[in-house]
Amino acid sequence: MISFSGASGNGTAKERVVQNRRAALEMIEKAALDKPDIVCLPETFPALGLEFKDWFESAETVPGPTTDAVGEIANRNNMYVVCPIVEREEGRTYNSAVLIDRAGKAVGSYHKIHPTISELEVGITPGTDPVVLQTDFGPVGFAICFDLNFRYVGEGLKAMGAKLVFFPSMYEGGLQLSVWALDLSFYMASAFTGNGSAIVDPLGRVLVKSSHYMPIISKVINPYFEVMHCDYNNKKWEAIKRKYGQGVEIDIAEPEDAFAIYTNREDLTVDDIIMEFELERRDEYYNRATAFSQKALQRN
Repeated sequence: MISFSGASGNGTAKERVVQNRRAALEMIEKAALDKPDIVCLPETFPALGLEFKDWFESAETVPGPTTDAVGEIANRNNMYVVCPIVEREEGRTYNSAVLIDRAGKAVGSYHKIHPTISELEVGITPGTDPVVLQTDFGPVGFAICFDLNFRYVGEGLKAMGAKLVFFPSMYEGGLQLSVWALDLSFYMASAFTGNGSAIVDPLGRVLVKSSHYMPIISKVINPYFEVMHCDYNNKKWEAIKRKYGQGVEIDIAEPEDAFAIYTNREDLTVDDIIMEFELERRDEYYNRATAFSQKALQRN
């Protein structure tokens, strides 16, 4: 994840976009030193520092100058990049997050569902649906800035199977990132325009956060997991560890009474473990508890 506030300097709006793009490309090259599978830039990074009118006018098509330049680096470094831009598509203008694959090709865009009032006033068109795109390490979803205030966006991403959600933004998000991660069972990875980009695990814990000294943050994560409630499942933990040892990781969040189970083996999926040991998924447990409550009401 990259914290990036735009290039310094004056000039025309077009010159500022070129400066921002150049500065961001330099940051991506630095991020590539960690050999990441995926990199994310902040919201509409080519237009940072522009007035809203000029910001709107900076819209690009896909493919276009920014996605082409970012795609070249992605291809050369064999990595994905989440490339947030103001996108022009079929006569409409969106605040978008474009996913660029390891070959440098744009494979899909997410259009911000909840642009701010200021964005809407200058002509930004809202997106209509959550978007989850496939990568070779699993499904990834997107939410942009103001979207974080609308829970149903995250719920849609969960329903579509996202295990990692990218959050390019103009504000940090703070505790909201942890709430989404814990409640909706996915990693959150933010790219903020100032210090404070963060990677949050699916138990809601901040793993790393950017600072003035470290504007680029990186973390190895395991996308092969499931979050479950401890009740009843905890009786199976010892048997799982006896059979699989380090091949299966059980990470417990005790105050929240939840745990994440990860597989570290290529020949073993989390679904395999759940079936073998008859574990109960968190939503299944909550549904069962609700059914018991309803029966108790009928009995009384």
